[in-house]
Amino acid sequence: METYEAVLEALGDSTRRRIVDMLRRSGPSSVAELAARLPVSRPAVSQHLTVLRRSRLVTYEESGTRNVYRVDPTGMRDLRAWMDGFWQEALDTYAEAARKDAAQADQSSMAMRKGLPDE
Repeated sequence: METYEAVLEALGDSTRRRIVDMLRRSGPSSVAELAARLPVSRPAVSQHLTVLRRSRLVTYEESGTRNVYRVDPTGMRDLRAWMDGFWQEALDTYAEAARKDAAQADQSSMAMRKGLPDE
């Protein structure tokens, strides 16, 4: 599975989106700190964090007996690269259509001028 696909799949869950947003806004947090602010159990938060870590949206470091999680920008960079390519293709198609329309307008304008009497 491509990284951007893993990111999209991971962010398809509202609890995981909340976790990423909490880490983004509040900074590094332990599982217990995250679970205290969510309507799910600590084991559920741990499972969500595993999915987020595998999709490269979060990373952690051990601090004594707990893991402290933080946002990992890698997953979002991969998603953004995919989205940029998607939008670049759409913009390129639009630009080509605009060039063709402009060329047709120029041809019509020239044809109309040729039909007008000289002043």
